[in-house]
Amino acid sequence: MVDRRDYEFEGHRPDIDPDARVSREATLVGDVHVGADASVWPGVVLRGDVAPVEVGRESHVGDNAVLHAVSLGDRVMIGHGAVLNEATVGDGALVGFNTTVNAGVDIGDRCIVASGTVVPQEYDIPTGSFVRGVPARVTPLEETRIDAESIFEEYSSGGYTDLAARHADLF
Repeated sequence: MVDRRDYEFEGHRPDIDPDARVSREATLVGDVHVGADASVWPGVVLRGDVAPVEVGRESHVGDNAVLHAVSLGDRVMIGHGAVLNEATVGDGALVGFNTTVNAGVDIGDRCIVASGTVVPQEYDIPTGSFVRGVPARVTPLEETRIDAESIFEEYSSGGYTDLAARHADLF
């Protein structure tokens, strides 16, 4: 077992799929589940104390992100320094660097949340949305000039799965 900061909380211990890569420098507390081929990078905190933290299959949580009581679907990308609290993120979504997602937020499948966005509490973001600003504003992806398919392809979790495999010394 890797010497990592995994902590039990009220009888719950982190559960990490054998095919996941979790940095030795990440901190996992309590009811945390990390799915197959997911990666959790250095400095990340996953805290499952008031509710579980779920990191879906092939999802990736970037350096120094903090997730508290959060559920990520499959193939989700969480950017460096993002903070998510008591939120749900659908399959194939991308949450940019230094984004703040407050309690009660539900981000639909295949959404893009731009870097630096602040999503207020109890906010529902429909599938296929582009979200940006402080506070967040939502626009359907098809109404933007964003080539969402190239963004999803460029930042797809498959690239991070390969990158994590090449960083064997971190995991």
